[in-house]
Amino acid sequence: MNTPDSIAARSIGDLSVLPIGLGCMGMSFAYGPVDETEALATLDHALDIGVNFLDTADMYGRGDNERLLAKILADRRDEVVLATKFGILTDPDTSYPVGVDGSAEYVRAAADASLRRLGIDVIDLYYLHRVDPTRPIEETVGAMAELVVAGKVRHIGLSEANAETIRRAAAVHPIAALQSEWSIFSRDIESETVIAAREVGAALVPYAPLGRGLLTGRVGAVAETDFRHTLPRWQAKNLDTNLAVVEQVRALADELGVTPGQVALAWLLARGDDVIPIPGTKRRSYLDENVGALAVTLSADQLDRLSGLEAAGDRYPDMAWVAGSSA
Repeated sequence: MNTPDSIAARSIGDLSVLPIGLGCMGMSFAYGPVDETEALATLDHALDIGVNFLDTADMYGRGDNERLLAKILADRRDEVVLATKFGILTDPDTSYPVGVDGSAEYVRAAADASLRRLGIDVIDLYYLHRVDPTRPIEETVGAMAELVVAGKVRHIGLSEANAETIRRAAAVHPIAALQSEWSIFSRDIESETVIAAREVGAALVPYAPLGRGLLTGRVGAVAETDFRHTLPRWQAKNLDTNLAVVEQVRALADELGVTPGQVALAWLLARGDDVIPIPGTKRRSYLDENVGALAVTLSADQLDRLSGLEAAGDRYPDMAWVAGSSA
């Protein structure tokens, strides 16, 4: 597919991106078997159709996802707005989170490690993946600001930060983006958090905008290695309830002649010109479907219908590893 030239870009600081980016986590981590050949083809295809905002993190597969992106960046760096994240500590055996570290020392070490894995000289957007509740946010952001001065990072962002943290961070250094889970099924950021992000001029970057696949309407059995087994919304009666809600999204999609996932993304895109969803996929066909949402326009009534839907179950299980965070 070709992305229409008429689609207006959206901004992250002075960076210009297509309104839909690409979350790369599943290419290396958390969503079952990995197919590197298809992942690389998907990344190349994304750039070919204008999807220039690629999102990764150092914890995805213990650096494997950054190393995967390095293979694309080696030849197409100038076409990419690259975001990566740091701060989550992982179990070396499972790759799953066990803690967070926002110390100044860790900020510097993590950035240098990501730069090496990615094979680049500067990170376009560097996020604190989760706020460290044991350290002042001013310490962490101050160290991130030093990376900007050193030319290793262009812009800094926060992930899953609350309103107070956003404001305190922005008092130290401009915050270019806030990455949080946001979808028809996850709307808790819409009051205080979104307000604070907009006050400080941060772009809003929703991850899991398709409810980790639920809102595509294509839910089947998931692999044993797929972390969605651990999520309350994917378990027992919650899953049955949520699939019934998705049928209401499908009904609207059928009226419009599009897919449920495209409706879900169009709903998010309509929340403001500062909203840049990053649906994750590891397949070219789903990437094309996601980008197709840019051509979907929802009426005020349709937006209201979607806004009235609610998911059953929490979005995460026990988050004791990051006690005190807003996640």
